[in-house]
Amino acid sequence: MSIATKTGDSGTTALLYGKRVPKTHIRVTTYGQVDELGSALGLCRAHTENAAAKAIIREVQGELVYLMSEIATDDADQARFHDKYAEQAISPAAVERLTTQIKVKETTAGSFNGWTYAGETVAQAFFDQARTTCRRTERSLIELKESGADVRPELHQYLNRLADLLWLLGREHE
Repeated sequence: MSIATKTGDSGTTALLYGKRVPKTHIRVTTYGQVDELGSALGLCRAHTENAAAKAIIREVQGELVYLMSEIATDDADQARFHDKYAEQAISPAAVERLTTQIKVKETTAGSFNGWTYAGETVAQAFFDQARTTCRRTERSLIELKESGADVRPELHQYLNRLADLLWLLGREHE
């Protein structure tokens, strides 16, 4: 099958399980921003020499695939999605893992004590770019929820923690 299906030429796209929506739909915008976040994390992973940071990023990138998929599923199909992907879905345990990683990083990178300038190193600049992409994604997810979509709280909590963790990882690369 070709990547060029031409089904989006009319300005619509398919969600998981086939429902078509305008490409400007907040759900499409939000999962697109999760996709951007995964790409930004790829730049972080490519530009760090820190094996622990690479491992954290790789794990998060895998989780973002399922977060993006959940967002790309219409509310009417959420039960179907969770029946198939329950073990991969963002869970309270995934949120807690990020919270624990933050606590560990705060002992080495230091806790927040004021803003810094991005770009001290290439790696730090990429981590800060990923952080701001994550915050934009978080805002879009909240907008999706406010539009009436059924958004599990773990998704927002996960993105919120991830942005904090990315800030700390950036500080390790100054």
